[in-house]
Amino acid sequence: MGFQQGLSGLSAASKQLDVIGNNVSNANTIGFKGSRAEFSDIYASSLYGVANAQTGIGAKTVGVSQQFTQGNLTNTSNPMDLAIAGNGFFRVENKGDVGYMRNGQFQLDREGYFVNNGFKLTGYQADANGTIVAGPPVELQVDTANIGAKATTTMTLGANLDAKQTAPAVAFPGIDPNNPDPSSINHSRSVTVYDSLGVSHLMTFYYVKSATPLQWNVYTRFDTDPVDMTVTPPATTPNALLTPLTFNNDGTFATPAGSVTFNAPTLSNGAAPLSVTVDLSKTTQFAGPFSVNTLTADGYSDGSLTTLATSADGTVQARYSNGQTKTIGQVVLTSFANVQGLRPSGDNRWVESYESGKPKVNTPGSSNVGAVQSAALEDSNVDLTSELVNMITAQRFYQANAQTIKTQDSILQTLINLR
Repeated sequence: MGFQQGLSGLSAASKQLDVIGNNVSNANTIGFKGSRAEFSDIYASSLYGVANAQTGIGAKTVGVSQQFTQGNLTNTSNPMDLAIAGNGFFRVENKGDVGYMRNGQFQLDREGYFVNNGFKLTGYQADANGTIVAGPPVELQVDTANIGAKATTTMTLGANLDAKQTAPAVAFPGIDPNNPDPSSINHSRSVTVYDSLGVSHLMTFYYVKSATPLQWNVYTRFDTDPVDMTVTPPATTPNALLTPLTFNNDGTFATPAGSVTFNAPTLSNGAAPLSVTVDLSKTTQFAGPFSVNTLTADGYSDGSLTTLATSADGTVQARYSNGQTKTIGQVVLTSFANVQGLRPSGDNRWVESYESGKPKVNTPGSSNVGAVQSAALEDSNVDLTSELVNMITAQRFYQANAQTIKTQDSILQTLINLR
């Protein structure tokens, strides 16, 4: 027994305790990956190549390897938080310095970039139409300005018109805006439309049963049309007949074959003339209550950014106060042939090295990487119970090696005391 073995054992035990201590200190660090110390023995070669009489001369630390196992995912209330369920790393960048991380605690900076400790999340940016443009990853940026208004240009309105209805006894028009005459119309429905300035207007559809079987007439009224004083009581005068509707004898829609166009009166607020193409082909005539079964319109008022949402495939959408959504871009994930070869750079980041191989950029959910989960974070994968047990073992390891040095010291003392 020599001092060499004991000293090498103390060094190995000390390194193991350092690794365990680092794991324990990062047990609550988001995205942290625990490490383990790896050792090998030291063996001196014989001058004559005979090894069966040679003893080892101790142990050495050959490496500290990180364990990239999946940590638990914890849901949060913050939509900016992102977690990776499976393989891969977020790709982040800071002035050309590229890093890779599992820590998804992102925030929006004042310029609209996703940032984490000064590094910006990268991915594929979307164009003005919301189409994601694939290519080299770029720093993802959210336009925090208002989305702006869009005039209503198309509308689909489908309803069931009660086949049991009969033609009104009172000719249409002739409707009191405060107390509509129920004998002049059969059904009505109002729809909100928007002009080019984002100002809302009310477009009302009046369905009037014709005396001709299987035929209805549709009239419209825009906002508060002029009041007709020539009738008693005074009544609003809707716009001209929008279109007649005809139905097949099984109640399904027959004509008009295409959409009809509604041209609104001149707007006094200076907005562009409003023209709405209306598709009524979803309308039916069955014996049953009047009900609207389809209603879509493409216009909206101005809206401010309220929140962001990220789907499992990494697509990031902005949501606005007017109910609209807009695709911002797509988060990318990177994979490596040898993740153990990644070099830690602090702040839960790694950088590529020769041993790790080149990064492979993938969209979340593809064959090489996992999916992205929004409003969630990946916990540290450190098992605190195991680490505490390992700490006890390493402590005993250290004490045992110290004991070998003490024993060797005692032997030397015996030799010195020989007379």
